Amino acid sequence: MATVIPEPDIAAWPHVEGVSGRQQLFDWAVDVNGDRPRLCLARGEQGSGKSRLLAWFLAGAATAGHPRTTVHATVPAEGLTADTFAWDLGRQLGYGPLPLDRLLNQVATDQRPTLLLVPDLHRAGRGAADLAQANPATLVTAVLGPLLALPHVRAVIEVGDSGLLADQSAEVIEVHPDGAHEPAGAATTSFVDLIAAVPHTAAGRPDWAQAPDDIRRHVLDQALHEAGGRPTAEVQRLLADPGFLVYGSARAITAAMDDERLTLPGGARHIWRRAAPQLTATEHSHIERAALLHAAALGDNDRLAAYLQPLAEQHHWRATWARHNTPVAAHCRLSGDEDQLLVSDPLGRLRLHDLKTGQRTGMPSSLPVRPAGIVGTGLDALLVLDDDGVPHAVTSEEEGAAATLLGHIAAHHTQALLSADGVRPTTLGSCSRSPLISVGDTSGAVHLWSLTAYSPTPRSYRLHTVPVTAVTCLQLDDGPTLVFSAAFDGSIRMCETSQEPMEAPVDQRPAIATALAAADTPAGPVLAAAWNDGEAHIWHLRSGTVRTVPLLYRCHALSLTSSGHLTVSGPDGYHTIRLSLDQLWP
Repeated sequence: MATVIPEPDIAAWPHVEGVSGRQQLFDWAVDVNGDRPRLCLARGEQGSGKSRLLAWFLAGAATAGHPRTTVHATVPAEGLTADTFAWDLGRQLGYGPLPLDRLLNQVATDQRPTLLLVPDLHRAGRGAADLAQANPATLVTAVLGPLLALPHVRAVIEVGDSGLLADQSAEVIEVHPDGAHEPAGAATTSFVDLIAAVPHTAAGRPDWAQAPDDIRRHVLDQALHEAGGRPTAEVQRLLADPGFLVYGSARAITAAMDDERLTLPGGARHIWRRAAPQLTATEHSHIERAALLHAAALGDNDRLAAYLQPLAEQHHWRATWARHNTPVAAHCRLSGDEDQLLVSDPLGRLRLHDLKTGQRTGMPSSLPVRPAGIVGTGLDALLVLDDDGVPHAVTSEEEGAAATLLGHIAAHHTQALLSADGVRPTTLGSCSRSPLISVGDTSGAVHLWSLTAYSPTPRSYRLHTVPVTAVTCLQLDDGPTLVFSAAFDGSIRMCETSQEPMEAPVDQRPAIATALAAADTPAGPVLAAAWNDGEAHIWHLRSGTVRTVPLLYRCHALSLTSSGHLTVSGPDGYHTIRLSLDQLWP
């Protein structure tokens, strides 16, 4: 029997004194006839109660639970540029901190009705005053205008008395003071006084770790304000100070870094931009910010990386090496030597690395195809999935056990692809500590193949009803083999090969797991999953405890060793982090 959702009733919403415009905003939100514009503007002078009106609506919508009033994202725009606004919006919509162009494409593709709440648009913008990013109108042109052009997007936006979005068809709520007033802003402290209040080390450097949080949040903004839009030595010194990069306002630093007139040492601008989508997330501690910056600096600025390393080592993960801006289509660990990492670029050109140090140890021959996945026992015995979903056996000999087994696996799945059902392989996975290969396909099935004994058909498990996006498996010390798979419905499922698949997924999220890896570590069996919203989840399987690691960039492949070395690769580069297993799960 279908659940009947009661019609929203404003009488059931919180009653707040001194807030005008409530009935008009409520009527706009619950309109089902499409007679009203998809944009609602809250206008009024400072202190009129606009922010309290939006806060009332957000609180009422949370308790009502009605589709028309459900707010899908609330992004206070004060101090945000187009980039930082896009990252915050992407996080709240479940896409992760996407670049602006990819965010707009994602919202356009995902046509579910979306209601946005944007307080303080008239206070948007940051950085040097003479740059476009400091003007709230830039946020309208770059982000809100394209979003409002989509027929499934509605928005409630606070514009003050700025005249922003005046050219848009909108329901306008003129908010007037009605009782209580918004508090006046605090008096401004000069840059010189802010800096004077920062403790210094014995060497005379600012000790940002000991500085008051209010100063860390405002000192860069104040320096830019007093500079009147001109790059100054004070601003440059702050952005060149690695301590300030860890403890200062990440959003203010992001805006200031965009001023190309500033000359910064050691590629600091590019390093910051690499990590900025994650650094601007408010939930990260200063130690995690140091770990992210350290990972972004490795291979590009050794001096900065060395400065950040002691603080990064206090965190439960730390990058050990990185190859940024080197696109990777696929990678795998070669079974039999978990320290050997085989990496392929999109053209099939191979590199061999020491997994723990990142040192290049070989340049094998190129693959004959453009790869989307690789597994194998060694350089002379690989199974490669090309970007059309066709598997290929790549061996050094035309005959022999490895060539026969891999050739049979490739032929089996190619035949399935050409059959009437047209089931196409979508992903490959290796099995930690066991000579098995796993293949996921478009039907939602996972197939296990032995690399040591011939079998005409694989062991197959129907784990999903939608295409598989990632697969891996793990053989435990006591014998059982665990199979893990992810699919396009946002689920991750586990199957013990001697039993029926578990009914409930290991995890289910409004995101897609793009890569999986598993290993039996000194802390116990561990599963790692990379999601397309910029997170990697690390499961301690025996306790069910999950820890989150923020990803620097898109991940298409993962590998995990028994010592806790996790390698992440994708179109933006690849790097290895060392998980501190004793800190993750004391």
